Amino acid sequence: MSFRSVVEAVHFMSWRDVALFRRSARADAVLTRDRPRLGNRGALEAVYADADPWASADPAYRYQRRKYETILSLLPAHRFRSAVDLGCGVGLMTRMLAGHADTVLGLDLAQAAIDSAQARTPMLPSVRFAQADLLDLPRTMDGQFDLVVLADTLYYLRPIDEALLAQLALRAAQLLVPGGLCVLANHYFSGLDTDSRLSRRIHNAFVRSPVFSVIGNHRRPFYLVSILQKSVQTTSKQESGS
Repeated sequence: MSFRSVVEAVHFMSWRDVALFRRSARADAVLTRDRPRLGNRGALEAVYADADPWASADPAYRYQRRKYETILSLLPAHRFRSAVDLGCGVGLMTRMLAGHADTVLGLDLAQAAIDSAQARTPMLPSVRFAQADLLDLPRTMDGQFDLVVLADTLYYLRPIDEALLAQLALRAAQLLVPGGLCVLANHYFSGLDTDSRLSRRIHNAFVRSPVFSVIGNHRRPFYLVSILQKSVQTTSKQESGS
């Protein structure tokens, strides 16, 4: 990491946030341990027995909130009609999106995560949550959103390969109206570690997708952000993935 990145990181987070990274690492380890036995959903349901296993909404830490504030600041300065937060967890990003969109839907594979998100969300008529599988979203959702957010989500899918990543990029685009935006954010540390390499693969797959054009790529401590726009002239062949 460069000296500039170190300075940015010190400004961006408090020393208390070191404990946040340790807590997140423990949750990741539990998920990795349980996934072979319980499957993706079962392992997530188990880890969310702790109502906020990654401490993303814990006010004791400032990293995650500042991270999401920065991500949202990279969006064009206009209000969105309808946003969906895929892999919403306990709903921190979903709630923050309410300041940028008329309606916001938070979806997560784990019902336990949805229960926690609903319990943490005040009466916001523009925000709702539901359990759903990113890999099996109903076709009735297609073309219903002008903003899709995938923050800290895709690197938890297993198994993950180039074919699945291409499918996910296409599916995100199908949810969007023509010209709609997809925001993709994933952890990124040294660039040499396994997690960072996976994040780079994810972003590269979305950037290469013919249904998207790149509006911006950003690197911050300790994550990547790609903002992509669905082509206004997307063909039916591209939409079908043929």
